[in-house]
Amino acid sequence: MTQAEITQTTNRNTLYGALSVLIAVIFFSMNDTSIKFLSGGYALHQIVLIRSILGLGVLFAVLMPLEGNWQLLKTKRLGLHLIRGMCVVVANMTFFLALAVLPLADAVAVFFVSPLLITAFSVLFLGETAGIHRWTAVGVGLVGVVIMLRPGTENFNLTMILPLLSAAAYAMLHVLTRKIGITESAVTMTFYIQISFIVTCVVIGLALGHGRWEGQGPEILHFMLRTWYMPPVSDWWIFGLIGLASGFGGYFISQGYRLAEASVVAPLEYVAMPISVIAGLFIFGEWPDPIAWIGITLIVGAGLYVFWRETVNNVRLKRRSIRR
Repeated sequence: MTQAEITQTTNRNTLYGALSVLIAVIFFSMNDTSIKFLSGGYALHQIVLIRSILGLGVLFAVLMPLEGNWQLLKTKRLGLHLIRGMCVVVANMTFFLALAVLPLADAVAVFFVSPLLITAFSVLFLGETAGIHRWTAVGVGLVGVVIMLRPGTENFNLTMILPLLSAAAYAMLHVLTRKIGITESAVTMTFYIQISFIVTCVVIGLALGHGRWEGQGPEILHFMLRTWYMPPVSDWWIFGLIGLASGFGGYFISQGYRLAEASVVAPLEYVAMPISVIAGLFIFGEWPDPIAWIGITLIVGAGLYVFWRETVNNVRLKRRSIRR
């Protein structure tokens, strides 16, 4: 290929990658809003199990025929896939538990500390380096989280720890994705994530789905301890929406990071922030208070700054390689 053809291919992949991430963000926002909507009447693990079964159906019926065949499910890195799958399970379960009691925008904002944690984890586990600018951004983002936690005040909400734990698990997921993303397809990664959800939810359902402890303990545990029951016909369209969002969202986010550089497409994930504010206002009647807005601004601003620094560094490296 000529240099012009390589450039054209790179630009096209970047465009497709950006569009894929935007589509994934829309699907994930639909998923989060729908699960919060259902959180008052169903057990969390029942919702996620139905979602994952439907998402697996989307994978088999739509995505796999487009990408190839059953050979895509074969892998020599099963262990890493399963560890990655459990990271996604922890990230989702803790975040969805938080959604049951927290305003949508607050939970999403705290979760967006994940890009900053990715920086920290990449240094710790991948041996990558980070300069003073990125470490400062990590510090600023964590200050934003502390502001939203409001420790020492009557508004202190320990539940805010849950989206923070979710962010940590999500960051570890991306660290593992860097290890296997070169050799594994988006379909393969999506398949093992859905399998991890299904197995985990079946085990939890067998242990807790009888509802023996329903209504006991703190309010947030009610989402975990409810009795399983067959959803009425009127709710199945919401479960269908969640299933579609899970299947397509997981696929498009994997495609986005495979086709384009993370520093280019990752900031697009922050589109979920205004979506969550709008959804919270019009669906749940929620609006962040001034203190929450300060925390949101610090977290989102620090995350975007990290991506900006990454882009600047990549441009410098490319210029140096061209000069050589």
